[in-house]
Amino acid sequence: MKLLEDRIHTDGQVLGQDILKVDRFLTHQVDYQLMKKIGKRFAQVYANAGVTKVVTIEASGIAPALYAAESLNVPMVFAKKAKNVTMNDDLLITEVYSFTKKLTSTVQISSKLIEEGDKVLIIDDFLANGQAALGLVHLMEQAKAEVVGLGMVIEKSFQDGRQKLLDQGMKLTSLARIEKFEDGKVIFAPADDKDFD
Repeated sequence: MKLLEDRIHTDGQVLGQDILKVDRFLTHQVDYQLMKKIGKRFAQVYANAGVTKVVTIEASGIAPALYAAESLNVPMVFAKKAKNVTMNDDLLITEVYSFTKKLTSTVQISSKLIEEGDKVLIIDDFLANGQAALGLVHLMEQAKAEVVGLGMVIEKSFQDGRQKLLDQGMKLTSLARIEKFEDGKVIFAPADDKDFD
């Protein structure tokens, strides 16, 4: 998605060898107009997949997932990283390691929100080592729901998350694929949605 790549060039900041800071439009401050276009693009790609739910993990995946759900006219559900007192029913639970935060979180979704046979589109902000995506896939397996695809806003293709998901037979759509960081600049690989430009 050229619009997203352009925004990464303009407002993204490379930190060290493997971190991209995008807090000006995605991970802290949210550009709702860009997120709406991202959500519409995911909806275009998965328009014929029979999606019944869009699922993400809090917090930065919520904005693109919500707009994808709006465009597909289905509910959006997000996995919580902390249980609150209102979550007193049966829970789908898994552990997810965060590469950027360097910690493991217990994530959960109420089992009442994902039904057996649901066709789920998983959306997230970043794909690096694939732990969040695999955690969400595991939650959907617990619910006996079918994952029809995974939509990633930004993928760091030089890390192994993509291969882990493809090895599990997942359909993956990353709107911006980073091949490498070179001299503080982002070098892109071809995005998965290039046929929609």
